[in-house]
Amino acid sequence: MTTTTTFSFTHRPLIPFAHDYAHGDSEPWHQHDCAQLLHSLSGVVRVETAAGCWVVPPGRGVWFPAATQHALRITGNVAARTLFIDPLARADLPAACQIVQISPLLRELIVSSFDLAERYSPGSRDERVYELILDEIRVMQALPFHLPEPHSDLLRTLCKQIGEEPAREWTTTLAASLTNMSERTLNRHFQQQTGLSFGEWVRRARLMAALLRLAQGQSVLRVALDTGYGSHSAFTAMFRRVMGVSPSDYFR
Repeated sequence: MTTTTTFSFTHRPLIPFAHDYAHGDSEPWHQHDCAQLLHSLSGVVRVETAAGCWVVPPGRGVWFPAATQHALRITGNVAARTLFIDPLARADLPAACQIVQISPLLRELIVSSFDLAERYSPGSRDERVYELILDEIRVMQALPFHLPEPHSDLLRTLCKQIGEEPAREWTTTLAASLTNMSERTLNRHFQQQTGLSFGEWVRRARLMAALLRLAQGQSVLRVALDTGYGSHSAFTAMFRRVMGVSPSDYFR
């Protein structure tokens, strides 16, 4: 059963909330009657929705439009800082669930929001900070940490198998033989149902699996081998290309 949490925005457009999670914690399916920006200062948060799953690396955030049903799973110790936002505060707030880049400015604004008054005078500093937070949310950059869920049972079974065996050499030829499809048909169905090619879906699945393992403190070499990369250097090159830094620097 999905529970719904309600908030009042009578006096301010957003409500900050801080919560620290321990490794292995989870939150069952729930939704809010408002939008939500969850920013993870440390650890990794896995988000499940009806449309697929997202992995929130440390330093990033996840955006939920109002009434998005979701569940959370925690890897590592997560310091979460959340903003619950009036969906009518801006006409052009993000319309879809997505992992987002948290700029240095927005990060500091989120921290400072805990010191803002609930009631404030028009034109006051508190009002300007609230408005600046909303402005920064409007221009957040979306990141490719979404693993969309295909619709068909056949492809869902295949995706589950990939998730359980990320180190396997998942070629299009192998996947096509397991699903009794031609390679062309397999790629067409993946593109139609997930918006990604089969190869890109596998790459994202491996990256998300790697992020969860790294957050648990596993060595880079072990994570590389467990997620299908032949060497430490090959995995590090992929990670640096996507994340901008090496795995050891990212989780330091």
